[in-house]
Amino acid sequence: MDTFSDLHRTGPQSPKSGIRHLLKPNKQQDKVLKNSIYHTAKRSRSENPDRQKMNREELEWCVSVPKVELHAHLNGSVRNSTLFELARVLGDKGVIVFSDVENVILKDDRTLHEVFKLFDLIHILTTDHSTVTRITKEVIEDFAAENVVYLELRTTPKRNDSIGMSKRSYMDAVMEGLRAVSSVDVDYSPAGLKTNTFNGSMRKKMYVRFLLSIDRRESTEAAMETVKLALEMRDLGVVGIDLSGNPIVGNWSTFLPALKFAKEQGLYITLHCGEVPNQEEIKAMIDFLPHRIGHACCFDEENWRKLKSAKIPVEICLTSNIRTETISSIDIHHFVDLYKVKHPLVLCTDDSGVFSTSLSREYNLASSSFGLGKTEMFQLAEIAVNFIFADDGVKADLRATFEEAVKKLNL
Repeated sequence: MDTFSDLHRTGPQSPKSGIRHLLKPNKQQDKVLKNSIYHTAKRSRSENPDRQKMNREELEWCVSVPKVELHAHLNGSVRNSTLFELARVLGDKGVIVFSDVENVILKDDRTLHEVFKLFDLIHILTTDHSTVTRITKEVIEDFAAENVVYLELRTTPKRNDSIGMSKRSYMDAVMEGLRAVSSVDVDYSPAGLKTNTFNGSMRKKMYVRFLLSIDRRESTEAAMETVKLALEMRDLGVVGIDLSGNPIVGNWSTFLPALKFAKEQGLYITLHCGEVPNQEEIKAMIDFLPHRIGHACCFDEENWRKLKSAKIPVEICLTSNIRTETISSIDIHHFVDLYKVKHPLVLCTDDSGVFSTSLSREYNLASSSFGLGKTEMFQLAEIAVNFIFADDGVKADLRATFEEAVKKLNL
């Protein structure tokens, strides 16, 4: 999810019918997550000690499982400690009022209003090359620390003429952050290239790929510029295009020429789809047959059937969907429907920093909410390899990683 605070300020009406609909805010929203497994620490004082231990062990097990992350926004995954430090610097410079954001940064269980306040802050903080480089390095290291073995990181190339930042120089800063990672060996280029692009030799290996996001506020020309940049940077690990941003801004027809061109050139495509109940656009997106879609929260019956028939993999972001109130309760999340019919899906974080989550916590939340055992959770992680934007060589390497993990985890 990119920042779309205007959506909730405008307050689009829910459709009169449809199984995946946008619900109006109510007081129950934040309670859902506080009662979920990933807020174990918040509940620990009132729980049975044996249950506390079980919760910790469940989360630790989820951390130990190798995982694939396919829907993670760079700017939404920034560490709280980094935000705090950068915000204090801007406060000292008089750019922002630090006291206005201090408490929001330090909170884990942020309200919807606080979530979008944080997005606004991040937009201000991430406008120079050195900051972009720093957060890229830290985000990759954080995913590596929780045993993510393949990461697709998406970001919107930004232009800031006042400091000489172009879309290309922004991405160069991102790549500099990637090359600075030292905690793991990072492969950041397609396996077909002859050059060895790992930035180490003996440490644990992690694949990182990038998706360039087209912002829905952009023109056709700007969208095409992003696609051409992706093509320029294919040898540096840019594998595809994402369409994201405020879902009530822009028209599908504006982005279609650039997306068609990207597809023709062999780039992978993923779309933020169904964040709001625009059934005409949802239908058009499904008909376009992207390689994956994200969220899929607001589908009517007809489009839901079309999605299942097309077997387009869905990037599921549980915590994000609850926090942004596109789904009213984890108990009615469409994960269950898709999982039961074996529709291709993958658990993702969306914005791990903003929503105070991690991929391990998303797996833990799915396990506790939907009654999935360790074998089912491992299989869910392993099957995600099928949906990555990479070649068969990378997939084979990752499958070998999971085969080795089966032995270590005694599954």
